[in-house]
Amino acid sequence: MSTKILIPYYSAYGHIYEMVQSVAEGAKGAGDVEVKIVKIPEFDVVKQAMSDQPPYVEAQEAQNSITEATLDDLRWADGIIWGVPTRYGSMPAQMKQYLDSAGSLWMNGELEGKATAVVTSTASIHGGQETTALTTFVPLMHFGLIYVGLPYGENPEQLTTDGIGGSPYAASTLAGGDGSRMPVEAELTMASRLGARVAKVAGALKNIK
Repeated sequence: MSTKILIPYYSAYGHIYEMVQSVAEGAKGAGDVEVKIVKIPEFDVVKQAMSDQPPYVEAQEAQNSITEATLDDLRWADGIIWGVPTRYGSMPAQMKQYLDSAGSLWMNGELEGKATAVVTSTASIHGGQETTALTTFVPLMHFGLIYVGLPYGENPEQLTTDGIGGSPYAASTLAGGDGSRMPVEAELTMASRLGARVAKVAGALKNIK
């Protein structure tokens, strides 16, 4: 039976959307793995406020074919890799609302023992790449998920002074102050490796239940 990997993400300007594509490819390459990418719904108030901002509108149109995340998606998955952009050093409200809506899954322990990981993005190197991953870790632990990191041994790209994303806590990318920078090869490579790692861990955990 195939290992099921869910990738729920939120992406206003497309950076996380690009990263989770690489996560999905990495997971698919890890063996008998089924991958589902779903997006966290946008707030109507944000849609209205940003309707005259071409970068936002174009990024959202590029994601039109992605279905919106449901709680049944979380039930379906053996492993979950979250695409979480940074808002003031932590997850955006859209992602928090989705997690808050999953109280019934928490109450029934339906996510306990599943592998999980995080992919994130920030405008700058010091804009919250690590704090977003670490603060996202907290609610994931309440659901009983098993956190999978991004070790140095598998990701030599992290041992650099260049301005790229990536940490032991999460795959990540930099968007730049104006949002014009898109993920580079090293960041996409680390995201792919994270996808593969979670798929392998999720498969192993599934087989010992």
